[in-house]
Amino acid sequence: MRVLVVEDFEILARTIATGLRREGMAVDLAYDGADALEHLVATRYDIVVLDRDLPRVHGDDVCRQIVAGHPHSRVLMLTAAGAVTDRVEGLGLGADDYLPKPFDFAELVARIRAIARRPTSALPPTLSSGQITLDPSLRTATRAGHRLELSPKEFAVLECLLAADGRLVTAEELLERVWDEAADPFTTTVKTTIRRLRAKLGDPPVIHTVREGGYRIEAP
Repeated sequence: MRVLVVEDFEILARTIATGLRREGMAVDLAYDGADALEHLVATRYDIVVLDRDLPRVHGDDVCRQIVAGHPHSRVLMLTAAGAVTDRVEGLGLGADDYLPKPFDFAELVARIRAIARRPTSALPPTLSSGQITLDPSLRTATRAGHRLELSPKEFAVLECLLAADGRLVTAEELLERVWDEAADPFTTTVKTTIRRLRAKLGDPPVIHTVREGGYRIEAP
């Protein structure tokens, strides 16, 4: 899951990002509304965690532009104002959910995962191909009923490949969807993660490489 955290209080922004990365998400940071809009032009995000009171471009205006121009991005709005009228206003702008500050981090994660289960093009609650089944909400993956012990990045790569439903997924797409903007596009990190994932999935192999193309899952 690719997440953009937009929060002008840098300590809070970095704390949120660190926690979400530990949950297996790829997280980028923006510290004002204008910076957020620049990120949105360059990258497709699944979730935008958006502080409402932002400098340069107000969070309300950022939310409007996301709703108008980035229909695949869901918005979880944060604000210090917790009154019902403020929540109604935030949701009226097109935000998918609203969380007043201060909040419990576990609730933030739960709300992000709940929003992610409501994509524009509906995905099933579990993804599968042949003997492989993956449950994004429970963070579990199995093959032939046996649980797979995957790292967060391995899990995210498998999720991307299963969600593609047989479509070829390029290394560049995996790098964009699973890692964040700090990732070096010239490293072998995607190949290394694919190699480890293949080993954990076992035989017969299900992840196939298309030369100079990418990867796809094909059930044996």
